[in-house]
Amino acid sequence: MKIRSGDDVIVISGKDRGKTGKVLRVDPKKSRVYVEGLNIIKRHQRPMQSTDPAKAAGGVVEKEAPIHISNVQLIDPKTKKPTRVGVTREGGTRNRVAKRSGEKLD
Repeated sequence: MKIRSGDDVIVISGKDRGKTGKVLRVDPKKSRVYVEGLNIIKRHQRPMQSTDPAKAAGGVVEKEAPIHISNVQLIDPKTKKPTRVGVTREGGTRNRVAKRSGEKLD
């Protein structure tokens, strides 16, 4: 996958269109990404006996839902605009490159 955790992305379609955030985790088998603070869903959680205070309390929990990889684009570090990602090989290493500016991402 061309988007990795820690990358800054912009959502290009859906209810959070135009918003930006950092990728928390990537699910390559389902082609989905979890973006910090975007696509928030609410889940009702029952109180549990646990040492973790968040689980013990219960109530309504807000968390990030996955977004399909085709609905996000990487933000170019040079121009701060959305860009596609290309791959180049140099000396046996695989490097990601921003198509908009040609700058290396790794």
